[in-house]
Amino acid sequence: MLLFNWLCCVILGFINGFPLLMDPMVLSVLYVWCQLNKDVIVNVWFGMRFKAMYLPFVLFAFNLIISGNGMMELYGILVGHIYVFFKFKYPQEFGGREFLITPKFLESYFPPQRGGVRWFGNAPTQRPGGQPAARNIFGGHNWGRGHVLGQ
Repeated sequence: MLLFNWLCCVILGFINGFPLLMDPMVLSVLYVWCQLNKDVIVNVWFGMRFKAMYLPFVLFAFNLIISGNGMMELYGILVGHIYVFFKFKYPQEFGGREFLITPKFLESYFPPQRGGVRWFGNAPTQRPGGQPAARNIFGGHNWGRGHVLGQ
């Protein structure tokens, strides 16, 4: 996804003459996340809450109001939409072939595992000293009585 979005941003950058790709790239990744998590409620500035599917457009409108130009956000939304269409919409809803398949050499470096944490080993079953940690009723450590303030 990142390589495809980067390539599209570079092509749009050459065509339209903008030198920085950070804003379109961030918005394209954000757009893909928002389309995959449409019903998640997100909080934005000043306590505004709405569904995630509207977040890229809210950022576009906010930038349009603040700086008077939202073209970078629109390019990012366009690139993200192109990715979502060719990766998910076209193959699943229109029955077309899947154009965007991750190359095998990239899958060997970055396995497509979802969920969980990898490569960090297993959690120790007991403490290194051989005795389990003492816990109080609230789930924290039992540090002892200590010095009571005010006495």
